[in-house]
Amino acid sequence: MSILVENLTKKYGSQRAVDNITFEVKTGEIVGFLGPNGAGKTTTMKIITCFMAPTDGDVKVNGLSIHNNQDDIKKKIGYLPESNPLYNEMPVLEYLEYAAKLNGVPASKVQERIIEMVRLTGLNSEKHKNIGELSKGFKQRVGLAQAMIHDPEILILDEPTTGLDPNQIVEIRKLIRELGREKTVILSTHILPEVEAVADRILIINQGKIVADGTAANLRKQAQGVEVLRVQISEAENSNTVFNELKNLETVAMIDPVPEEENTFLINSKENVSSKKNIFNLCVKNNWVLTELTPLETKLEDIFRELTTN
Repeated sequence: MSILVENLTKKYGSQRAVDNITFEVKTGEIVGFLGPNGAGKTTTMKIITCFMAPTDGDVKVNGLSIHNNQDDIKKKIGYLPESNPLYNEMPVLEYLEYAAKLNGVPASKVQERIIEMVRLTGLNSEKHKNIGELSKGFKQRVGLAQAMIHDPEILILDEPTTGLDPNQIVEIRKLIRELGREKTVILSTHILPEVEAVADRILIINQGKIVADGTAANLRKQAQGVEVLRVQISEAENSNTVFNELKNLETVAMIDPVPEEENTFLINSKENVSSKKNIFNLCVKNNWVLTELTPLETKLEDIFRELTTN
């Protein structure tokens, strides 16, 4: 089930929390919605889930507009808000039964869905407790269970691993990946490893605008632009000779010595060419021993910082 966001804008007075954004999430895709706090992630998700009206633009869920099909759209979406509002005085099983009925699960299937959600989210050991007695991690699992209780085709998860310990984060990521095999998922986070661990595609939003859209590999490639190599050579005459010969290779755009490491350099190739073969041949020609030839990859952290820092 697809989601199409078209020219979406949300204003608060003169401030644009979401500023004319357009993107599509295809059926069966897990999209990581990445951005700093206050970038517009939560506002966008609230609009998609019909919890908030946009100022301008539209969202279509499988062709249905949020402007006149809200009830039908809500039935197709499971939503875990960032705040995860739960009724602390209710027992877990009673709350899940309440959530199932609220989401229109047929009476004959309520218990079946509760059992399935308890199994999926690992709540079995805590299922008889009141929600208020649970740890943050188990409360988050209850929130995920209520989002999935009616077996929606779309999951909107706003910061689903907030406050979890490392083991719980791994378990929730695994669960999201499994769910993504059958459902369309939008996962909001400002945690970089989160999107790399679970998402097929990454949207980066900053100050209400989409500033990047693609896989982690594609974003790195776009940001990097040119090949960057770390090169180390031994059994050569001296660093100056090595430096000058590498610099004069026709594919090399720039070369920098690595401080305090003899005959070690960072080499930027010219655009759309590789220097690997030329460096190797130069070493063979001069009887140098090439001890390192490592392509350096732009980190997702660097891309994120570049796109979201003004």
